[in-house]
Amino acid sequence: MNGKNIKKALKARIDDWIKHIDDEAIVRTIKDNAIITGGAIVSMLQGEEPHDYDVYFKTKEACVKVANYYADIFNKSHDVQVDVQDSDDRIQCFVKSEGVAAESPSDETQQEEKPKYRPVFFSTNAISLSDKIQVVIRFYGSAEEIHKNYDFVHCTCYFDYKESVLSLPSRALEAIINKELYYIGSKYPVCSIIRTRKFLERGWTINAGQYLKMCLQVSDLDLKDLETFKDQLNGVDSAYFSRAIELIEAKQKEDADFKVDNSYLFEVINRIF
Repeated sequence: MNGKNIKKALKARIDDWIKHIDDEAIVRTIKDNAIITGGAIVSMLQGEEPHDYDVYFKTKEACVKVANYYADIFNKSHDVQVDVQDSDDRIQCFVKSEGVAAESPSDETQQEEKPKYRPVFFSTNAISLSDKIQVVIRFYGSAEEIHKNYDFVHCTCYFDYKESVLSLPSRALEAIINKELYYIGSKYPVCSIIRTRKFLERGWTINAGQYLKMCLQVSDLDLKDLETFKDQLNGVDSAYFSRAIELIEAKQKEDADFKVDNSYLFEVINRIF
């Protein structure tokens, strides 16, 4: 798909989304702040159907407003309650009661009777809506600021809804054409290393230098610190890694003097995987 058609399709996707929002303040917030970036544009450039559309916002205020809007909608019809919190300069969704904040399979079987773009899953990073919209709340800012949290250059194409601008950097296009993973640095290098698996399975390539750059950033981290460990693993193979974190937390509660070391981490990882 060429740039003109990608821009048209992305605008149409957001237009359709906001058409199903009954709060004019939220509509205006999305119109003024929405940025689509990441894998969707890569898929479209490759002539593939996007798995979903990652929508980011330019300001923290926009993140909070949209997150609260969808949390309120979800809380009105579900027993599991979601709470939106602003902590450590980050917006996060927390489940107030036991369980996962997600639409049940029985709900999905009646999807034709349900509204489009309804909230179906909440994580600390994003709110997944039906119809392929993912509202990312973990990061916000200009496209350039958002991309500081990204890892590979091919993901840095973006569409700014308000400005009606589609940016396709030449280095990103080169990487997409060659299916080449080029690491530009990230706050989450552990996540980046793990993410390479899915690209390799799709026929992408990566040279040793890119792995070395990721390893250099990992070396600056204290992965024995549980909060750092959790932060680095957020968003990748979440079911498995969440279980690993649960086991570590349980061990620490059981023994206040327990210190995480490689032997214990290896044991936990082997048990889970």
